[in-house]
Amino acid sequence: MDMTPEFILLAATLVLALVQILAAGAARTAELGARWNAGPRDGTPPPPGKLAGRLMRAQANLFETLPLFIAAVLMAHVAGKDGTLTLLGAQLYFFGRLAYVPLYAFGVPYVRSAAWGVATLGLVLIIAALFV
Repeated sequence: MDMTPEFILLAATLVLALVQILAAGAARTAELGARWNAGPRDGTPPPPGKLAGRLMRAQANLFETLPLFIAAVLMAHVAGKDGTLTLLGAQLYFFGRLAYVPLYAFGVPYVRSAAWGVATLGLVLIIAALFV
């Protein structure tokens, strides 16, 4: 069975999630050193710097909606609701989330919020497809 375009975008989003985990971890390790990363991390580390903090928050933001995106794509497929609305929704979600990461990392206001809005609209479209 071939993967649907929505499943391909879901897989790409999972790759994006891994990239965000690695980027946030690398930024934090750059701040605290490899010895800290390899150690038991006992004690309270200092707060993250700007870049690491932004990457960590962008990752957390993705993880807030990722379970909804996964469920919506799976439910739409199982229910036979795949189509134009779900494809557009998955595209908006993925590309919105993809744009969000560098915009947040570089501290770009407003446009970052617009990228978040595009991704959220995509999620809403997939969920709406379940009801039409």
